[in-house]
This record gives sequence, structure tokens and C-alpha cells, in this order.
Amino acid sequence: MATTASTPLGVDNELALRMYRQMVRIRAFEEAANELYRGAKMPGLTHLYIGQEAVAVGACEALRRDDFITSTHRGHGHCLAKGADVNRMFAELLGKGAGYCRGKGGSMHIADFENGNLGANAIVGGSAGIATGAAQSAKMRGTDQVVVCFFGEGALGQGLVYEVMNMAALWKLPVVYLCENNQYNEYTHYSETTAGEVVARAAGFGIPGEEVDGQDVLAVNQCVRRAVARGREGGGPTFVVANTYRFHGHHVGDVDRAYYRTKDEEEDWKTNRDPITRLGARLVDAALASPEQLESVANEAREEIAAGVRFALDAPFPAASEVTDDVYA
Repeated sequence: MATTASTPLGVDNELALRMYRQMVRIRAFEEAANELYRGAKMPGLTHLYIGQEAVAVGACEALRRDDFITSTHRGHGHCLAKGADVNRMFAELLGKGAGYCRGKGGSMHIADFENGNLGANAIVGGSAGIATGAAQSAKMRGTDQVVVCFFGEGALGQGLVYEVMNMAALWKLPVVYLCENNQYNEYTHYSETTAGEVVARAAGFGIPGEEVDGQDVLAVNQCVRRAVARGREGGGPTFVVANTYRFHGHHVGDVDRAYYRTKDEEEDWKTNRDPITRLGARLVDAALASPEQLESVANEAREEIAAGVRFALDAPFPAASEVTDDVYA
């Protein structure tokens, strides 16, 4: 995949290619996670990120390694986009000792401090306070680190989110509140639960808000870069709303979605708004990649994911004697 000196897509060519690889990699990971669940090899539930890959990748590619993120119950894409290791990710999903939390966190509680991932959180909106605290820490320590706080539109009903936005605005904290509006609060369209315009939520705190097409990784990246630059320069928080869609159900057990959304709606998003297909077409049109090269990227991702699954299946479970380790301080 050779690049040229020009930037026909509006971003650095290598960045565009890297973001394509990352989205393909996340998609392959989630497809494998789904198969592990269906094969009764993964305990508990998991919430697939398929369809939303452009948000995690576009946002995390706007960050440095020493910047921070906080994540959600639908967090595998965030973790991988911020640099998580596939082997350790799968091991955590399967409850194995080689996982990020030694198998005790599972799908919804993965943290990777070395890469600035302060953790996924099963509580809706639960990581907003952690993100704001991390931003306060960065400001007190005099660094120029920035925090991106991922949350879904369902968290807009949680008072914590507004409380910390108020603090962040007062203290000009370097945090980006990134709302992934995937259209549904579990099984209810957000229009039935959320009054007014989502992006207008932050205006009452004097926080600038920006809405972006969450299926366009290039647009997400540019939007978050602006917000991150504002935070680094001392301008305070930004509120970003990325409009996106989960191609699967709320969780892996949610297979019959006909009672809350139509097949035509799902097909429209999958056919016309798939973030991977959209970027792939733009790469081909810009002569940055051929269809064959894109297929090679997909094959490489599938091989990496297959190796990660084998690693996790072969890894031992933690010893019973470790049941209270890392649980109590």
C-alpha cells in the first residue's frame, strides 16, 4: 500500500491506511468474540462494537499514547484502538489469568494502564467521573495530557455526566466527552428517551459541542483532533456527538430485534453506512490501495485474531487461591 506525498483524503495517507487496518481488526475481533459466545466458550454476556468502529479508531488516532481514555460496557473497540493486545483481550473475555484483569473483569471491565486506558465500565455513564478526575490530575501535574470519555446516548439520562461536565467547564479541564449515539438505549430509540437536541446538552455549561458522522472515520478523526487541541492548549472540555449504529443487538443474546427496529433500517446502515466499506472505497478511489490490498489487510487481521483466540483457549484459568487477589485493597 504505497502512499504519495499528497493527501487526497484530507488526512495523512499513512494515517488513513492505518485507520482502515484498525477498523478491520476491531471488526474481526468482535466477530470472533461473537463466535466464542455462540460456542459456549465465553462466560457472561458481551456487547459487540460492530458498526461503530470509526468512532473508536478516529478518536484514538487523535491521541498520544500517554493520553487517556475511559470506556463503556461496549468497549472492545476502544481498548483495541488505544493499543490493547489481542491475546490479552481474548484471555480476559474467557476469564483466563493472562487477561488484562487476570480474568476477573471480563468483557465489560478491561483496563490497560500502559496504553492510557483507564478502564471500561458496566455502569452507564460510570466512567465520566473517572475521566474528569484524570483530566484534573493532568492539569494539576502540569502535563498537556488529554482524556477522551466514551459513553453512549443512554448515559445522557445520568446526572453524573452533567455534574462532571459542570466541573470540567469551571476548571477548564482537558477532557473530550464523546457521546456515541448508536440510536438505541438498549431496546428503545433515543428519541423516546432524550428530549431536545443531543449536541445542545453541553451548551448550558458553556462547553462547545460538535456533531459528526460517526460512520466516517476521517471526519471523526478531524473533529476529535480539534477537541484534543483545545484541551491541550488550556481551552477546557469539548462535547462531541458521533452519530453511529450498532449492527448487532444490544448484547450477544439480543438476536431477535424485530420488535424494536426494522430489518430495512438495519440493512440500510449495513449496506450504505458501513464505516469500513466507506473508507475502503475512498482509499481505492484515491489510488491509495487496490481491492486486492484491502482484502490482504482483512486476511492479516483474521490471522491475528485467530491466533489470539487460540492463545486464550489454551491459557490457564487463574488458581482458586487467587480469588481475592486484586479485589480488595
